[in-house]
Amino acid sequence: MSFNEAFKAIADPTRRKILSLLRNGELTAGEIASHFDMQKPSVSHHLKILKQADLVQDRREGQHIYYSLNTTVFQDLLCWFYDFVERGEKHVEE
Repeated sequence: MSFNEAFKAIADPTRRKILSLLRNGELTAGEIASHFDMQKPSVSHHLKILKQADLVQDRREGQHIYYSLNTTVFQDLLCWFYDFVERGEKHVEE
């Protein structure tokens, strides 16, 4: 996982909304697309970027692909943020 890819992926408001939708559990691409006023190929493009950044994972069940959050990557990002803030506070104290 590249932090650069993850940050680029979450920079887009549509992808952030997709991540928010997936907080409640896995969804198919069609279920995700129903929350947006855009074509399904556009939603697929956003899902592809989120997958490349390892923020979501997918599993196939019959003809459906279910998407879910990859919480491990979110934990890594939170650790990075925590470390960043922690170091910044130490600099201010010095």
